[in-house]
Amino acid sequence: MNSDNRRQIFPKLSTLAFVLWGTFCFTGQASSSESLSYKIVDTGQSVCSDASAQLSTCPVQGEYGFGQDAQYQGYAPSYTANNDGTVSDNVTGLMWAASIDTNGDGKVTAADKMSYDQAVSYIANLNTAGFSDWRLPTIKELYSLILFDGEDPSGINGPDSYSIRPFIDHRYFGFESGDMASGERLIDAQYLSSTQYVSKTMGKDDTVFGVNFIDGRIKGYGMQSPRGGDKTFYILAVRGNSDYGVNQFVANLNGTVHDEATGLIWQTADSVTSLDWNGALEYCENLDLAGRQDWRLPNVKELQSIVDYSRSPATSNSPSIDPVFNASQITNEGGELDYPNYWSSTTHMNLKNAKNASYVAFGRSMGYMRDNWVDVHGAGAQRSDPKMDNGQSYPQGHGPQGDAVRFENHVRCVSDNNTRFVEQPETTERPTKTYTLSSSDLSDSKPAGKVEGKGKSQRRSGDPFADMDTNGDNKLSRSEVRGPLARDFDKLDKNRDGFITRDELPKR
Repeated sequence: MNSDNRRQIFPKLSTLAFVLWGTFCFTGQASSSESLSYKIVDTGQSVCSDASAQLSTCPVQGEYGFGQDAQYQGYAPSYTANNDGTVSDNVTGLMWAASIDTNGDGKVTAADKMSYDQAVSYIANLNTAGFSDWRLPTIKELYSLILFDGEDPSGINGPDSYSIRPFIDHRYFGFESGDMASGERLIDAQYLSSTQYVSKTMGKDDTVFGVNFIDGRIKGYGMQSPRGGDKTFYILAVRGNSDYGVNQFVANLNGTVHDEATGLIWQTADSVTSLDWNGALEYCENLDLAGRQDWRLPNVKELQSIVDYSRSPATSNSPSIDPVFNASQITNEGGELDYPNYWSSTTHMNLKNAKNASYVAFGRSMGYMRDNWVDVHGAGAQRSDPKMDNGQSYPQGHGPQGDAVRFENHVRCVSDNNTRFVEQPETTERPTKTYTLSSSDLSDSKPAGKVEGKGKSQRRSGDPFADMDTNGDNKLSRSEVRGPLARDFDKLDKNRDGFITRDELPKR
C-alpha cells in the first residue's frame, strides 16, 4: 500500500456503514484540537536515524526505521517570552516562571537548587509578574517542556570543548548543567516535579520524579541524597491550565481507547510479545484495527501521557496505567512478576551515536545494585535501550544504578486526527551550549571547569573554603557559598554577623 494512502484516517466505507460504525463502536472519537485540555507538544525530532547513526534522508516504507518519530509531526513547540519574567506555552496553555535563579544573585549555581520541601515553600510564596497562584509542576506538566532534538552528553570522550543541545529550549527557559565548580557532575541538571512515587526506589527510599534536561530522562530520585541531607533540584514554577496532564479515557467497543483530553486513540491491548525497536515500528505501521490503518508507534511524550502515576506494581498490583488498558505481564530480572517497558518511536541521541531509543517503564524500572535487582527509578520512568543488541551485553545492567537493558520491549500503538506523516521532514536545529571540560571534570570526585559565557573558569585548589572565598577575606558571605553551605547558611552563621568563618564550619 502506498505510504501516503495508508495515512488516511478512515478506510473507504459506505456512508451507512460509516455512520453505524461511528455510532456503535467509536463514540467520542472525534475531538477538535481547540477543545483539547492536554495537548501533547511534539518532541521536536526532525532528523531520522538507523540502528546506530543519524541519516541524511529518512527511510521509506520497507526500510529499517520507517515510521519513526521524525516522520510524524504533531503540535510544534511554540513559546512566547513575556516581558515580566514569564514564558507562555502557546500549545499547552501553561505559563512558566522562566528563571531558575531562585536566590536572585544573577547566576545559576548549586545554591539555587532546593529540596522538595524547600521548593514547595518557595513556590507557595512566589509572586512573579503579579501572579501568586504558582505551583510546583506535576511530572506531566514538567515533561511537556522536553525536546528530543537534544543530545545526551554521555558521548563525551576526554577533556575538550563540547557543544551540547539541552533537552529544553534554553532560549526561553532557565537551564544550566550541574554546578561543576561546587563538585557536581555536568549531568546534574535534574528539575523537580510535584509527583512523588507511590512506591519506593532502592527498596526503601521515598522518591520524587524529576526530569533531567541535560540527559533527556525521567527518573525517580530518592528524596534523601546518598551523600547525606536532602536531594536538591533546579526549580521551574508553573501556573494556568490545571487540567493539563489529566486524561479523559473512553473505552470503545472495538479494541481502542480514546483520550478525549489529548485527542489520541490508543490500542487497548499491547503487542503481547516483546520486539526490537524496528520490529515495534513495523508492528504499528502494519496494524489494522477498528477500521483504521493509520496506526503508528507513539513518540515518547505521547507514551508518557498515559502513565498513571497513582499506580505501581508494589502498591496497586498493576502497571502504572489506567485499568481501561490491557497490559501484558512479564517476569523481571529479579524474578518478580512485573509489567513491561514500552518502546517509543523516539531516538535518544547522544554526542556519539543514535544507538538508543526511548522507552517508558510501566512496571518497575529495574537496576542491579548491591548484588540485587531492585526498582531503581520507579514505574513511570523514561529512559532508553539499544535499538539492536545480542541480549547478552549487560548481564548486570549498565551505568551507576546498573540499569536493566532490554533490547526488546512491548508495544502499544496510537493514532489521532492531528498528526501529519512527512516522509522527508524539514530539518530544524536549536542552539547548543558549549562546555569546556578538564580531566577533573570527568572524574567522579571533584569536577571543575568553565561554562562559555560565565566569565573566568573556576579552578579548584583542593580547599573548598578557599575556592569559595572569592575576595580573600577569609570568611564566606551569603553570595559566595554554594551547595549545602548555602542551604544551611543561617544555621552555620552562629554569631549572626552575615558570614561563615572556618571555625563555624561543621567538624568532620
